[in-house]
Amino acid sequence: MPELPEVETVRRGLAPAMEGAVIAKLELNRPDLRFPLPENFAEAVRERRIVSLGRRAKYLLIDLEDDLTVISHLGMSGSFRIEDETPGAFHHPRSKDGRHDHVVFHLAREKGPLKVIYNDPRRFGFMHLWKRSELDLYPAFAELGPEPTGNALDAGYLAGRFSGKNQPLKGALLDQTVVAGLGNIYVCEALWRSHLSPKRAAGSVVTKTGKPKKELALLNDAIRDVIADAIAAGGSSLRDHIRTDGSLGYFQHSFSVYDREGEACRTPGCGGTVARITQAGRSTFYCPTCQR
Repeated sequence: MPELPEVETVRRGLAPAMEGAVIAKLELNRPDLRFPLPENFAEAVRERRIVSLGRRAKYLLIDLEDDLTVISHLGMSGSFRIEDETPGAFHHPRSKDGRHDHVVFHLAREKGPLKVIYNDPRRFGFMHLWKRSELDLYPAFAELGPEPTGNALDAGYLAGRFSGKNQPLKGALLDQTVVAGLGNIYVCEALWRSHLSPKRAAGSVVTKTGKPKKELALLNDAIRDVIADAIAAGGSSLRDHIRTDGSLGYFQHSFSVYDREGEACRTPGCGGTVARITQAGRSTFYCPTCQR
């Protein structure tokens, strides 16, 4: 499932084509995705200008005029494509079967009309309509933690959430009420960068007085850095995820532990081997030698 950097990459790819455009028509080729599409969806957005494209955690936000937002989640296989744009050099085949082109935005722009097509073979994605001024009340957003790219995330905040917890660090970081948008790939990478075992108790990186230990400060920096690096690289194109122009992201070539079971640890002088364990039904990759 696409994680925060992948969704941010999609946002950045769509923004130049969609921001400022008017939705001349919304074409709905089926009544539902994972959930039913919003009632009167096409009529509600017709002739509205797209003010901006945003993101909250792993959700894409298409902000329209008159306080209306289209909330989109890509699910397992959802993707947007901008019709007639030239694919990137590293083109990755995607479904163009019309049966999977479920939602089509027909856009009117000064540069000429354009179509932005949402394709989703597995139909695990979804779209909702919500008031922009009430996004904090959207059920999936109501209890989300701070973004890993924002100023609200720091070692002091994490100390407050981890203090006294015996839950493993991996599980604590995947909790979306702690940090919004972190997923399996980037938690594994951040823990490796900070040399912390995913099995270590979350409370072990907090002092008895509730202050962050040095290890927690390193983890906080690693989270922010790995997300920034992944966004800069265009996300990780694994399985179904690709960018809006059809090109691949590059961060998967920089993985230090994720999906590298049995390979040498990349920590200089470590000499360890990357291992895979299962935590809460998810694969965890880490180096038992340097991650303590």
